[in-house]
Amino acid sequence: MPTPIPTATWALPDRVPLEDGTVAVDVLGADRPGTPVVLTHGTPSWSYLWRHVAPRLAREHPVYLWDLPGYGDSTGDAPSVAGHARTLAALVDRWGLDAPVLVGHDIGAATVLRAHLVHGTPATALVLADAAVLTPWVTALAAHMQAHLDAYRTMPTHVFAELVAAHLRTTTAGAMDPGTERAYLDRYAGVEGQQRYLDQVAGFSDDDTRDVVARLGEIAVPTHLIWGGQDAWLPVTAATTLRERIPGARLTTVADAGHFVTEDAPEAFLDALEEAFTR
Repeated sequence: MPTPIPTATWALPDRVPLEDGTVAVDVLGADRPGTPVVLTHGTPSWSYLWRHVAPRLAREHPVYLWDLPGYGDSTGDAPSVAGHARTLAALVDRWGLDAPVLVGHDIGAATVLRAHLVHGTPATALVLADAAVLTPWVTALAAHMQAHLDAYRTMPTHVFAELVAAHLRTTTAGAMDPGTERAYLDRYAGVEGQQRYLDQVAGFSDDDTRDVVARLGEIAVPTHLIWGGQDAWLPVTAATTLRERIPGARLTTVADAGHFVTEDAPEAFLDALEEAFTR
C-alpha cells in the first residue's frame, strides 16, 4: 500500500483565481524528471481521492493536483463539466506543461477529454478511470434531485446527510473506514454543504459530453481506461464501449473495485497507470 498523506493534513495549499472560480492546487515532486501528471477528480469527491496515488507518483513524476471549482477547497458558482474543462485548460497553460499525462476520474475524465478535444490541451497520454462520458452518465439519484431541487434544498439537513452517506457507500466495493467516509461527507455537512452538493448536481448535463463523444475518434494519443469491475454507478459495459470508440485504447478492469477504484484498490490503479508511461 502506498504511504498516503494523513487525512487530517490533506489539503491543497495554493490558490489560483480563474474564470470559473478560485482553484485550490498543489504540485508534488516538482523536481522529478518524469513526465508530468495532472490528476483530475470527479464527483462526489475532491483531490483527497488521490491521496494514495499522488505521493507514489511523485517519486518519479511532477504531480499536479487541483480541486474542481465548487469542490474540495475550490470556490465557484454553477459548476459543470464545461466549466471544469475550461479550468483544466487554463491550469495546464498556467503551469507551462507541454504534454502531461492527463488522468481523470468520473466527471474528471469528461473534463480531461473536453479539455483535450475542445480546448486543445496537449497530452502525452490520457488515463480515464470509471469515466462519466457516455450518455447517460447522470445517476438516477442525481436525475431525481435535478427534477426536484427545491424539495432537496429544503430537506432537513440530517435527512439529506443520511441520503448522501448512503449514496457515497455505493462508490466502493468494500466498506469505507469511518475516517475516509468523513473526509468525503464533511464537505457536504450542514446547510452550506447541502447547497454545495445540490449546486454540483444541478450542473450535471449530458450536453457537456455529447460533442466530446462525437469526437472520440479524433484522439491520437495513447489512452488507457481503468475501471472497477464492481462499479455500481457506471458498468464495465460502458468501459468496453468507450474503448471501442477511442482509437487504440486499452482497458484494465480491477475486479474487486467499485466506482472509487483508488479507494478499493490503489495498488492496482497505480500498476495500471504505470502502463500509460510505458506505451
